[in-house]
Amino acid sequence: MHKNHPYHLVDYSPWPLTGSIGAMTLTSGMVVWFHMNSMYLFFMGVLILLMTMIQWWRDIIRESTYQGMHTIKVTNGLKIGMILFIISEVFFFISFFWGFFHSSLSPSVEIGMIWPPKGIQVFNPMEIPLLNTMILLCSGLTVTWAHHSIMESKHSQVTKSLTITVILGIYFTTLQAYEYMESSFCISDSVYGSCFFMATGFHGIHVIIGTTFLTVCLIRHMLCHFSSNHHFGFEAAAWYWHFVDVVWLFLYISIYWWGS
Repeated sequence: MHKNHPYHLVDYSPWPLTGSIGAMTLTSGMVVWFHMNSMYLFFMGVLILLMTMIQWWRDIIRESTYQGMHTIKVTNGLKIGMILFIISEVFFFISFFWGFFHSSLSPSVEIGMIWPPKGIQVFNPMEIPLLNTMILLCSGLTVTWAHHSIMESKHSQVTKSLTITVILGIYFTTLQAYEYMESSFCISDSVYGSCFFMATGFHGIHVIIGTTFLTVCLIRHMLCHFSSNHHFGFEAAAWYWHFVDVVWLFLYISIYWWGS
């Protein structure tokens, strides 16, 4: 279809609707899981979201890679959108840090006016948390290696570096899950438990999202969807991953090290 402007007007799509239904099913399923110990509705929500993601991303790949809809104007708009999204995520995490420092700098009488509260056995910041810090710092290096390799059209190096990054992301998530299982306190154990699990838990969710993002980029790279001057999908994933890295550094320094 001929058009006399550089913008991309998207076609009608069912995926925002199915995504909304999936999100509603997922959150309702979590409520049922917590209160009735049944996970059927939760898994149904996950399945709907996965099917929506795969088909929605497929359509976007078709529009950008094969139909040439992502012109310079469109790509610049996507870059601004991604930057604004990351800024909104920064403020999302600021709220958790605000709550943590509000409670830790001036502990209330309800928790004995000490921090950490009495009875809370905190994690040793020199053990798994330090290892996870090194893992994320290394993953930041490998994703930068992948970015420079894409810009220099080094296909095999992109494959190696992106694969290492994804493995490091999975390794981080596995270690954090192990740390949660070994924890001597839970989210309902005073304000410390609430702050700790909300902040580190949401960061863990962001690591899973970022790992998924980079895995899709790795698959797209293997299918030769990226070139040295057309790879914004990967660039957005790299920006997001660096954001996740920086948030973890603040979490490690404030909650694990200073807060312990």
